[in-house]
Amino acid sequence: MYKQEIEAYINKEIEVIKLLDTSSINDVMTAIVEAYNNDGSIYIFGNGGSASTASHFQNDFNKGVSEKLGKKFNFICLNDNVPTVMAIANDSGYENVFEYQLHGRLKKNDLVIAISGSGNSENVLRAIKYAKEQSIKTIGITGFDGGKLARMVDISFNVPIDDMQITEDVHMILDHLMMSVLMKKL
Repeated sequence: MYKQEIEAYINKEIEVIKLLDTSSINDVMTAIVEAYNNDGSIYIFGNGGSASTASHFQNDFNKGVSEKLGKKFNFICLNDNVPTVMAIANDSGYENVFEYQLHGRLKKNDLVIAISGSGNSENVLRAIKYAKEQSIKTIGITGFDGGKLARMVDISFNVPIDDMQITEDVHMILDHLMMSVLMKKL
């Protein structure tokens, strides 16, 4: 009953994976390891499905990649503390939920990673703008045409497809690909 649509989805995903820029993946990994080597914190965040992806990144690096390492990764997911996010949203606006959490915390070796399928979420853009003002290295993980985010960040990883589901699938592939490689290399 659904076989044709299932095969079409899988084939579209395979086509997109073949289009990925491995140089940008390498740049993302290099920046993450650089922050780790320099004792930096890695702040990560997103909305909706991207929030789930950000949480998953945090888990995979803080537990999975770090499991056999003496020094652990320090990923901090800004969307995981629901009471904090809701208090900021209520008191100063949803557009400030990520930027507010970065104030007074960023140090020179830190890294800020924003995940936004569209690349145009106002709260994500504000946080990246603030990080850039603090001279902090930034990474944007996007889909579609990358939106404003891809043009703002130091390193951009873009899934070149106008499909949110496949974009989010590939964002998780990026996470697991990096985890797999780094568990072997570190």
